[in-house]
This record gives sequence, structure tokens and C-alpha cells, in this order.
Amino acid sequence: MAKRPARHHPQSKSNSVIALYPTDNSWHPLGEDEDGEAGRDKSYMRKVRPQSEGQKQLMEAIRTHNLSVALGPAGTGKTFLAISAAVEAFDEGKVSRIILSRPAVEAGESLGFLPGDLQDKLAPYLRPLYDALSDRLGGKRLRACIADGTIEVAPIAYMRGRTLNNAFIVIDEAQNCTYGQIKMLLTRLGWHSTMVLTGDPDQTDLLPGLSGLADIANRLRSLPDVAVVDLAESDIVRHPLVASMLTVL
Repeated sequence: MAKRPARHHPQSKSNSVIALYPTDNSWHPLGEDEDGEAGRDKSYMRKVRPQSEGQKQLMEAIRTHNLSVALGPAGTGKTFLAISAAVEAFDEGKVSRIILSRPAVEAGESLGFLPGDLQDKLAPYLRPLYDALSDRLGGKRLRACIADGTIEVAPIAYMRGRTLNNAFIVIDEAQNCTYGQIKMLLTRLGWHSTMVLTGDPDQTDLLPGLSGLADIANRLRSLPDVAVVDLAESDIVRHPLVASMLTVL
């Protein structure tokens, strides 16, 4: 007797298997836009204005000094203002390249277990810098500048042994650098270059006593050619709740 053909029941949505993680959730600075259109540029900020007195002081310090240190809590615009100044200097022809760096402390020793090459491993930890650049340049131009090398985003370890001439250098999250690392970074400054260090000494991920940012900043305050700007909770430009939480946390 012939077998009765099995009926095909389309799988209902309630019984379907939904992946908890997408099969390809990797993010790359040279990849496509979030809407999948690599050639389409998005809106970006053309002009940045200070939103507080502290931000005004920081913007003036960066404009008039080759080395500036911006200290303050999260949300005060330290990184964004530094990157904005870098983009403006680049657009005006004052520098020929932009170099951004931050420590990948939160990655720890786990980098070796992440898939991909070194750039793929570090991309998630450097993404805050790419996000700020994209806000100022737009995604299409950012990809072009990274591809031709005029914008470089790299971990701290890549700075050793280099002399950075005719460049605008931003060192982000400097509170996660040791005294020796910051000293090494400061000595990378070359001719016709500007460097900005940003960080919050009270928010380090290092073990107690290892962060060198506060010590370095206090030592640099005595130099007339270096600007050290202290931002406060009153300079926070994120949601008002952020400033309120920082008073009790």
C-alpha cells in the first residue's frame, strides 16, 4: 500500500525559532551605513557652539594651545568638542591628518578570543570615536578619510615610537592610561601639531593608584603653554537625569 503523502504545514510565527543573536552582528568603520546604503551620506553637524561656560573655556583652550587637557564627568562634551576642533583644523588646512586614540582597557586579555583580525577585535572599543567623527563629517566622508589614511583611529599601543607632525591628536578616556603611558603619548607631539587629552579621573577602570591622568594634569598646570580645563556637573549636556545621578553615585 502506498504511503499517504505527508501534509506540509507552514511553520507558524509562534513556533518558529528566532535567533537570540544575529548571525553577523559585526560592526566595522568602513562598512555600510545602518540603512545598508554605503554611498548615501547622512546629516551631520557643520557648526559646534559651546553649551556652557566650561565648554566655552575648553574650546578657547584648544584653539590657543598646542596641548590641552580636559577633565570632567561623563556628558560634559569633552570628546565631542575635541574631535570637533580636530575636524575644523583639518578642514581649514591647519593639519594634514587626524589621529584619535583610546585605551582598550575594558577588552583586557579577551581580545585574543574575539573573532577576526586586530582591526575587527578593536573596532567595538573604538566605536565612540567613530560615532563622534560621523556626527561631524557624515558617514560617507568618514569612510573616505579612513580609507586614505587622513583619519586614523588606533589603540594606545600603536602610538609608541611615533612622532606625529602636522596632526591633530585626541587621546580619549585618558584616565585609563598609566602615568608611563600618558608620558609616552605626550612625547609623540611633533611640529605643527595639536594634542588634546580627555578623561575623568574619578571614572578609571584601572586598579587604584594606577591611573596617571590626575597626576599628569596637576604637573602640567604649572606650564604656561599647556591648558588644563576642569569641567563640572553644570557643564553636562546630556539628559538632566545624568547630572542628578552623578551627585549621588
